[in-house]
Order: sequence, then structure tokens, then C-alpha cells
Amino acid sequence: MLGGAPTSLPTPHEEDPLASDIPPQRLTPLSAPSLLGLHRFNEADPGAAEEALLACCGSHRWALRLTAHRPYPDIESLLAAASEASYDLRPTDLAEALADESWMPQPLLGMRAPGSQAAHTALRAAHAAYEARFGHVFVVCLDGVDPEEMLDTVLSSIRTRLANDPDEERLIASDELRRIALTRLEHLVATHSQASPAR
Repeated sequence: MLGGAPTSLPTPHEEDPLASDIPPQRLTPLSAPSLLGLHRFNEADPGAAEEALLACCGSHRWALRLTAHRPYPDIESLLAAASEASYDLRPTDLAEALADESWMPQPLLGMRAPGSQAAHTALRAAHAAYEARFGHVFVVCLDGVDPEEMLDTVLSSIRTRLANDPDEERLIASDELRRIALTRLEHLVATHSQASPAR
């Protein structure tokens, strides 16, 4: 094991105080953060790796599959495996992951974005209508969306997807969860001392 790094891995909700475990001379400046994160993930105890992965996607089957297939030679291989595992989620796995999103302590998606009180009230009502129709929280990947546009983007997405039938919406929610999980996973292995990935 390089530099004697411990086999435990902090979840994305924790800070990693051992950022210098791998000797700097073994890494180029550009590759150091990514390789360190991936190395720690590959070397972590199975339980610690699974726990970290569950912070990216709440499906135990997904987390177990990615844990079992370690080590990954690079981040791209890990993300490809995660994407494939996401496509293979069974209905019960998807339900588990969506239920996990429901337990997140953060405010409803988009509620922290700037906007008028009326817009926030409309967004809260849209979230409630979505959960009443589909039985789970609304999920959408917001990568690349400007903070100023986030509230309107979420509100528009919810209103559009409320028209879906349950089977169609399940497919869309599954793909959005896949994209969200990949973003969180990339953050997990590419950084080692920053805050948790956004949910």
C-alpha cells in the first residue's frame, strides 16, 4: 500500500485529514488529487467502501457490486462500472435508492436557490404534488445549471414530469439518479478534503 494509507475511507460527508498519505513525488501535480482518492477507495475495507458508495446512491446492491469489482485502474473505469450498475437496478433497488433520497436532511431540491417567495411557494407545492402522484421525492441532475436558474429549472422539470405515467417517470427518475450518483462518485474519488457532494 502506498505511503501506508489506512484502509478506512471517509464518506463524502466527512473531511479527510490524511490527504498527504501518498508521497507527492509519486504523483504529478495534476493527477495527485484524483489518484489519491481512487487509491483510498480501492484500498478501503469493504464495509467502508460500501458506506461511502451508499452516500452516492442508496441502493445496497449498487454499492456492493462496485465494492466487489475493485480495484479500478482509473476513475473512468469506476464511473463506467457505476453507470452500468445503475442501468441494472431492479425496481426494488430503485425504490430503495429513491427512499434514501427522501431521508436526506437538505431542503427540497431548488428551495435554497434564489427566487421570490411566490416562486418558492410554487416549488414547494409542486414537490408535494409530485410526491403525492409518484410516492417518492423528485430527483433531477442539476449539473451545469446556473444557481440563478435553478429554482425555475426544478419547478419546470417537476411540472413537466407530473404529466408522465408512473412507468415512464420511473425510467426518467432512474436515469436522473444515475447521473446524480456519477457526479457524487466522481467527487468522492477525485477529492479528499472538501465538503460532501451536493444532493
